[in-house]
Amino acid sequence: MANTFVIKKKISSFYNKIVNVSGDKSLSIRWILLASLANGKSRSFNLLNSDDVKASINAIRRLGIKVKFKKNFCEIYGKGLNGYKYKKNIVLNAKNSGTLGRLILGLLVNSNEKIKVIGDKSLSKRDFKRIADPLKKFGAKLKLTNNRNLPLNILGTKNLRPIKYYENKGSAQCKSSIIFAGLRTNGTTIIKAKKSRDHTELLCKYLKLPINLFKKKSYDLIKIRQAKKINSFNYRVPSDMSSASFFIVLTCLTENSNLILKNVNINSSRIGIVIILKKMGVKIIFKNKRLYKGELVADIFVKSSKNLKSINCPKKLNSSSIDEFLLIFLVAAKARGVSFFKNLSELNEKESPRLKWGSKILNLMGIKNIVTNSSIKIFGNPDIDIKKRIIIKNYLKDHRIFMSSTIAALTFGGEWHIHDKDSIKTSFPNFLKILKDIQK
Repeated sequence: MANTFVIKKKISSFYNKIVNVSGDKSLSIRWILLASLANGKSRSFNLLNSDDVKASINAIRRLGIKVKFKKNFCEIYGKGLNGYKYKKNIVLNAKNSGTLGRLILGLLVNSNEKIKVIGDKSLSKRDFKRIADPLKKFGAKLKLTNNRNLPLNILGTKNLRPIKYYENKGSAQCKSSIIFAGLRTNGTTIIKAKKSRDHTELLCKYLKLPINLFKKKSYDLIKIRQAKKINSFNYRVPSDMSSASFFIVLTCLTENSNLILKNVNINSSRIGIVIILKKMGVKIIFKNKRLYKGELVADIFVKSSKNLKSINCPKKLNSSSIDEFLLIFLVAAKARGVSFFKNLSELNEKESPRLKWGSKILNLMGIKNIVTNSSIKIFGNPDIDIKKRIIIKNYLKDHRIFMSSTIAALTFGGEWHIHDKDSIKTSFPNFLKILKDIQK
């Protein structure tokens, strides 16, 4: 099958390879949405050229915003905070992007026409009630399918009310959507938020928008007031930690190998995988650290590890590594001893039920594990060497399952047939090209 990727042998050792991974998806989408509200032309470099990002561009185009998307840059001609054109019967297709689907709702709370938001099969199964509920408190009207899912209809109001909201799931998407709604609302919106990614807050602060962030030990307190204006801004998107993580794990599981990843976003809310892997004995060093428009960026050096240790993973690291657990499970599979990961129910709210899939992949590899709805115990085997045929399919085209399975195949052996290769277009279209370049 043309859309099936077959791997029949392990990757060979590689040395001093330098890799530039794609632009950060979270930052790419946030730049698009904020630039669409700015006054005048904003330009971005290293914007991720993926289906999720293209869906974001198509969404703002349908709202009347002019965009030029070239190979090396993207230009957005913003029309100001109230520049969207709300025509009748607008349909916005978020495709597979939960980030777009949830964040853009916060920008539609003052629409004067009903807008329909749809997504693909995977996104349509995900929970949108978690963001519809707080947006209704602002005064917007939202009607969901089965009171939970896409497709949904949203009709905004000109009489928005500021709210107080406790975001207790650790969802950066929901928090960001409420921040965007707060920027449109007269008065002060207050969010008490469980710790999660803070890209939106940092970008808003860089743009000098009326947002105050108070970091507490177990939560963040965020106060947002109505914005008067967003100045246009140029932005070079740092490389994506989630994308870099595939090559970090590839390197640590490949004997006698090392690698440098350039210009990676090392925001503290994104480096949970690095902290976890270091605890497990992986050598990872941040070099050339610098601050770029609110985000911390560095080059990452990683070296293969001979003696991996099991881990009882602290749950406080979950939110900062939520997209990387499939990869962390692979490292645990080769570690000596039993690793335990808990409080991971949020993994099953992703593009696919990832906790269940993580267990399934380990079972196919012959790695003993015990999984519940929110935890997994992995019995590592440092001598793992797969000889059999493994087929990965019917996983709702979850890009991270495809890429994680590819890393497993290249490092553990066996003959792998991984279906739905095109799923990588969602977040990391040049993933296979970089793998090929590493093996040259």
